[in-house]
Parts: sequence; structure tokens; C-alpha cells
Amino acid sequence: MPPAAVWAVLSAVEDWPEWTPSVTSIVRVDPGPLHVGQRLRIRQPRFPATVWRLTELVEERLCVWRAAAGVAARHSLGPSGGGTRMTLRMIQPAVIGLLTGRLTRRYLALETSGLKRRCER
Repeated sequence: MPPAAVWAVLSAVEDWPEWTPSVTSIVRVDPGPLHVGQRLRIRQPRFPATVWRLTELVEERLCVWRAAAGVAARHSLGPSGGGTRMTLRMIQPAVIGLLTGRLTRRYLALETSGLKRRCER
């Protein structure tokens, strides 16, 4: 699947709860298509609802979301062979990593595998 097709699934943020159990709900605090500065309120099991702000955006290639306490999530897409390679990276202060690292790694795995399954349908 080409990066543009994967991007279409990834950028439809309200649909994430349909393909990853790591997200319960996503609500756009700021309406409209994805844009730098846009905020989302994301609910995940075992975490409090968190507002994330889109700080970097390159259509069909990259989005970086930041939350409180220095936490960031980076989704990057690129062509790979006949398909797409997605890299999902979580950046967080060491103390947060110590407290939530295991659960965060599990959620990252659920998200990447869920996205893959959704795109292959």
C-alpha cells in the first residue's frame, strides 16, 4: 500500500478506536483537517484523557504530536519496496518511561499492528 493510502487511514484520527485497542476515543478540540497547532483529546485505557497538539506536519510523511510533561509521539511514513514503512516513536522523560514504559511499548505495538491490519483490508 503506498504512503498516501496509509496516510489516509492514519490521518482519520477519529477512526483510531476502530483499529487499535490502545485508544478509546479521539475528539478534535480544534475542528478541521489536520493542521499544525490542532489539538486532540485522546482517551486510552489506564491513562487519563490527554490533550495532544500537532507540532509538525508533512502531508503523507510525518506528524509529531506533543502532550504535557515533554511527551511526544512521532509518526513517519515512507516508501519501502512496493509498500510503506511506518515508524512510530514515543519520546518521554525518563521518569515517565520508568512508570509507564511497559504499557507504552504495548500500546505502540497495538497501534502499529492495528494500522497494518486496517490498511490491508
